[in-house]
Amino acid sequence: MNAPTFASAPANASTQTSRAARTRLVMAAAVGNALEFYDFTVYAFFALVIGKLFFPVHDPVGQLLLAVASFGVGFFTRPIGGLLIGMYADRAGRKKAMLLTLGLMALGTAMIAVAPTYAQAGVAGPVILVIARLIQGFSAGGEVGASTTLLLEQAPANRRGFYASWQFASQGLSALAGALTGVALTASLSASQLESWGWRVPFIIGTAIVPVGWWLRRTMEEAPRESVAAQPKAPKIPLVTVLREHGRAVLNGLGLTIGGTSAHFIIVFYLSIYGVKQLGLPSWTAMLSGCVSGAILFIVAPIGGYLSDRIGRNKLAQTTRVLLMLAIWPAFALLNQSPTTGTLLAVVTALSIVHSLNVGPTGAMLGELFPRSVRATGAAIVYSLGVAIFGGFAQFFVTSLIVITKSAMAPAWYVIGCGTLSVIAVACMRERSRESLD
Repeated sequence: MNAPTFASAPANASTQTSRAARTRLVMAAAVGNALEFYDFTVYAFFALVIGKLFFPVHDPVGQLLLAVASFGVGFFTRPIGGLLIGMYADRAGRKKAMLLTLGLMALGTAMIAVAPTYAQAGVAGPVILVIARLIQGFSAGGEVGASTTLLLEQAPANRRGFYASWQFASQGLSALAGALTGVALTASLSASQLESWGWRVPFIIGTAIVPVGWWLRRTMEEAPRESVAAQPKAPKIPLVTVLREHGRAVLNGLGLTIGGTSAHFIIVFYLSIYGVKQLGLPSWTAMLSGCVSGAILFIVAPIGGYLSDRIGRNKLAQTTRVLLMLAIWPAFALLNQSPTTGTLLAVVTALSIVHSLNVGPTGAMLGELFPRSVRATGAAIVYSLGVAIFGGFAQFFVTSLIVITKSAMAPAWYVIGCGTLSVIAVACMRERSRESLD
């Protein structure tokens, strides 16, 4: 299929300046987003240690359930953050919203870094931890809508998929950074040192590097390529407009998000815990698995975004989603039949490649569902709701299903079920890659 054609401006100094400004904007959005999600995802890689320190129950499975539940509790505030910060981004600007989310994430991460354990402060320790997770969830809920719409709106018409894909690629970078930090700490510290103070180091690092993201976002340019005056202003209450005039877009966006987020949290996060707790693999394999999946997402997601600009977003999203659904059950069967580190890494690699190609066009597809005046609100609502329900508690649901059903294949069926909803949603969406954004 031929690539889409768009009218292009002459290659003059103004065009070059605009291109340089957009490149810097992509860096600011991607790097800042990576810093945010590093703080958010590093918790998942230390869930086992945190569960032991903050939830001292005697049953290891119960301890794990409490740990992943505290990971998921941050997703309760994601829809609220997505709604409020999304509306703020539509009315006050994407840049201001992105600065707000970064500041909130820094606060939540700093609270985790200094939170006393249960042994040190009793129930106050878990309470502080949960409050910090709620703040982080609120921040992350608003981050995706603001940063994705900014990338989408500043992209050249024929590269929207590629530009928006960096939102998800930066999440891969954050997972890689968090896993590498975990590997370094696990390799250099004893188990007692890791439990005593080592687990705090990643959160201290996350707090310390937030000023870098703040500087990048504070100095980036937000001026749209089209005249701001030519665009309709955001309504006073964007949520009302989204629900009243774009109900079908909300449903399609939720379906699209459900499939991607369930696969993301199973492949990127849960598989590593599954290998350690269910298959008895060494604990360091969890960090190594996170490194592999994070690196692949960072590299391959932009390729998926680029391909969506060339062949169409819907075709790529549908093909890769079906491939992932077909591959997930044999992957878990192989892993249970041959529970080795090599098998785990091979499974993670194969699934991560397909998943990363699938999420590449997702950012553009979500943003293209809504007009500019309510785009940040609409994208934030559908993404944060889908992630909160089907992603945040994915590990808790799947762990519970394994305990209840005694079946090690529960994670595969979870991904297949959510993927089916995603396939239906994409089938109902119009292909927008060759249409004008606004």
